[in-house]
Amino acid sequence: MGRQAGKAEKDWGLGVDVDHGAMDVAEARYEVVIMVDARRSGAYDDVDKPRMRARIYRVVETALAHAKVARDAVHMEDRGDGVLMSVAGRIPVTRLLGLWMVEVHEKLRDENRALRIPLGLRVGMHVGPVRYDTKGISGRAVDLACRLADAPVARRLLDAEQADLVLVVSNSLYEDVVSGGGKFIEPERYSPARLDLKEGEVTGWCHLPGRSAPEIPAADDGPPPAAGTGTAARTASGTAEAPAPGTDGADGAEAKATDADDVPSDTSDAQYIVHGDMSQHTNNEYHQPVHIGRITGTPRPRKD
Repeated sequence: MGRQAGKAEKDWGLGVDVDHGAMDVAEARYEVVIMVDARRSGAYDDVDKPRMRARIYRVVETALAHAKVARDAVHMEDRGDGVLMSVAGRIPVTRLLGLWMVEVHEKLRDENRALRIPLGLRVGMHVGPVRYDTKGISGRAVDLACRLADAPVARRLLDAEQADLVLVVSNSLYEDVVSGGGKFIEPERYSPARLDLKEGEVTGWCHLPGRSAPEIPAADDGPPPAAGTGTAARTASGTAEAPAPGTDGADGAEAKATDADDVPSDTSDAQYIVHGDMSQHTNNEYHQPVHIGRITGTPRPRKD
């Protein structure tokens, strides 16, 4: 196997590509489309980016060689911070989902051992009609594979799980291939997620190689709810919002008192969104008249 892998690696020299000369532009080939994208590629400067790109190609090409996927079965297009691939139908899809992903994971771990900031990869995979021309590949299958790799849920999973690799497959690929299992393919380790893509909402299946089925992180929280009027409005989560300026509350001449039942007994964990002035006083005893809040208008002379 070592000799076969070594020969395959030699065949994977950069610059060699699939011979599509016999293909007609009008023809569509049913192939596996794979998009491999780097995490936070914009954070790499001009010196580090070429090194990052070289690592991506080493990971992808070494994994293909070890999975015994011939170079002439794969079309590759450079995408700056990633690589787009289309694999000929003669290569079993199960090999790409199984052995190839295992090899990608192992090679990525090997690359990251010496890195202070590990390389993270998002992989989108789909099967469908692909059309070739002199510039590359196109089709809805290509678009979907790219969208899956770029989906926000894939980005959040890498951060939430502190992982270096996430695979997102289309719903049809999961139902047709993954759900049936196979060598290195464990459907119980995939989790469904609703993805809001440009073409509309679709279902994708997320997998973190080497781990159990991930818990899909929730979407980013939206803007804070609007502030209530009068006294601070407490939300269901236990946080409170101060009144906005110009309403009855801390921005007025006097702060309105609230019933004792409205004030939580323990406010140590309370969080406040303040749109104006605010003071918080808890468990204080006042033995003389006390004014809380700023004084507005023309100040009156003090009487000694």
